[in-house]
Amino acid sequence: MTHISQQFDLKNKVAIITGSSKGIGKAIAKGLAENGAQVIISSRNQQACDEVVAEFTTDGLKAVGIACHIADEEQRKNLLNKTIQAFGRVDILVNNAAINPVFGPLENVDPAIFDKIMDVNVKAPWALSNLVLPHFQKINNGSIINIASVEALTPGFGLGIYSTSKAAILMLTKNQAKEWGKYGIRANAICPGLIKTKFSAALWQNEKILGQIEKSIPAGRMGMPQEMTGLACLLASDAGNYMTGGVYTADGGYMIAG
Repeated sequence: MTHISQQFDLKNKVAIITGSSKGIGKAIAKGLAENGAQVIISSRNQQACDEVVAEFTTDGLKAVGIACHIADEEQRKNLLNKTIQAFGRVDILVNNAAINPVFGPLENVDPAIFDKIMDVNVKAPWALSNLVLPHFQKINNGSIINIASVEALTPGFGLGIYSTSKAAILMLTKNQAKEWGKYGIRANAICPGLIKTKFSAALWQNEKILGQIEKSIPAGRMGMPQEMTGLACLLASDAGNYMTGGVYTADGGYMIAG
């Protein structure tokens, strides 16, 4: 049996993390890199990617920055092609990039915004996973980690279409696990609760909303991006080899708060 610390070792593994120039994506990328992975930092802005790569490199971590707007098919292909050019393989895909441009009632959402949310939050992870599939098949291995949300599990207020998109991600994850298990591929979803990122600023910058949330969560506080890292490292590594099709919350107990 391999020692447990070796099971978490990601040396010689290559990981693509979308939306990784900040927030949860950046934290997960750093955790994977600290465990030995070579990471692809990706977001729409090349300069933002380069800044993270410089920071990681200073810390002795292996990283390359490749800009990609994940809703654009050509840019998705470019992301994968450049990854293969740089490292010759890919072992881990973290579908983290997502948008939530509206806060308000379901009936007020503009149809164009609905389409945009679905394109970025659902279609792009599906399409990018499909692009990665042949490379995973080649090595008869691979881990897909889809970042969903507790909003996928229980309805909040004002986030209806975002919640719907994240619920779709859970079923996508389960289908990937079921259909691609025969290729040695695992697919799992992480559902963060309220995490202190720029993405969720509208919630935690409102003291009244934050106070209500913190009172109701068993942990008594919102989470930090780096608190999503341990779960991602488990799901990416050999330590999580028998875990597939799973939906895992990291939410300070939000789902049991009631």
